Amino acid sequence: MQFFLDTGNVDEVKQALDWGILDGVTTNPSLIAKTGRPFMQVAKEIVKLVDGPVSLETVSLDTEGMVKEGRMLAEIGDNVVVKIPMTPQGMKAVQILESEGIPVNVTLVFSPAQALIAAKAGATFVSPFIGRIDDVSGEGMKLIREVKTIFDNYDIDTEIIVASVRHPMHVVEAALIGADICTMPFEVMKKLFNHPLTDRGIELFLKDWEKVPDKPF
Repeated sequence: MQFFLDTGNVDEVKQALDWGILDGVTTNPSLIAKTGRPFMQVAKEIVKLVDGPVSLETVSLDTEGMVKEGRMLAEIGDNVVVKIPMTPQGMKAVQILESEGIPVNVTLVFSPAQALIAAKAGATFVSPFIGRIDDVSGEGMKLIREVKTIFDNYDIDTEIIVASVRHPMHVVEAALIGADICTMPFEVMKKLFNHPLTDRGIELFLKDWEKVPDKPF
């Protein structure tokens, strides 16, 4: 499973790249707004840093506006993926952009039917938002299982991006289901490294090392 970072923070992207586990980035106007920096400036920096897909979101609600913004975003770099919302107008935009060779990530997906529609429209990626479903007492991972089953049933090429991730277990569960990608906040990605027994083991090893005579290093 690929690891994407869901962020608008360039420093977080650089840190994840330094760890060597970053496959791509997803971002949106809300995340970039938190940085207080111009949208296009941040977008161009991230696209230049990352070799993998970088999802950049449109803000128009009509098909014409989405297509116009999508084409503009695609000019930033060959690895740009245009994020389009799951609406009838959005699905029209998906078909136009994909026909022009511009990959699309359909966002704000909350049901298997929506995911299937996005795939039928030709989306390269579909992003079910599991955390927001959990927030309203639903079961976000059930959605991922259902979408994965449907896509496998029909050999659908659209890749599943597990989005709105809240904690490391969401990442593990997504991997167990067989989702293609999990996009996560920086804090969740950091927590994937952590385990108290790892910390305890290092502490014990270092204490024992101090007792070793004639250390070579």
